[in-house]
Amino acid sequence: MRKYLFAALAATAFTTPAFAQDSGFSGFRVEGLAGWDRLQSGEEDGGSETSADDGDESIEGAMFGVGVGYDFDLGGLVAGIEGELSESTGEQESDESLDGVTFTSRVETGRDLYVGGRIGFKVNPGTLVYAKAGYTNTSLNAAFGDGTDSLDLDNNVDGLRLGAGAEFLFGRNAFFKTEYRYSNYTTLDFSDDFDEGDLDFEDFETDIDLDRHQLIAGVGFRF
Repeated sequence: MRKYLFAALAATAFTTPAFAQDSGFSGFRVEGLAGWDRLQSGEEDGGSETSADDGDESIEGAMFGVGVGYDFDLGGLVAGIEGELSESTGEQESDESLDGVTFTSRVETGRDLYVGGRIGFKVNPGTLVYAKAGYTNTSLNAAFGDGTDSLDLDNNVDGLRLGAGAEFLFGRNAFFKTEYRYSNYTTLDFSDDFDEGDLDFEDFETDIDLDRHQLIAGVGFRF
């Protein structure tokens, strides 16, 4: 009797990881993310006389953040919802002279919020290839000065994010992922009151066109 009990326990121990592997793309997940980040103007202005002298109008840096999500294994397909909070180290500084006065400017990318969904298919029991789409909101800080006076503005920009990636299971509940995502921001929201000298800003929105490219890697766990 004891021999059969040990055999049953051993069979259960060896089959449980296999079951977890089969359903490894379902349930709640949490992940850490890091990668390359580039934000640039989306406008193509080939007819402007100043476009040749504007230089590189892009901001590059590293991104890092955390994400959460919940996936549903539908057999060959996996569908899920997800959210993300990240930061970027992107920064651009420039100096320009006008009538003997040097003006400095600095633009920094800040926190980024994302919420959306994804759908993919399982290449094999341990590999998922997926596409994603959702809403993104990021903060931008712009500072300007002429050596005497300075202006510091915080703005939020709203847009749409699209992406594609691959996720690989390892262990019983861990995974590794690589992903490319493209974001296009079309609305700038200045939501802080600002009153200094002749400058007076209140809440307003305006249309913009900013493109963002990111290559990221992540490691996470499912529960």
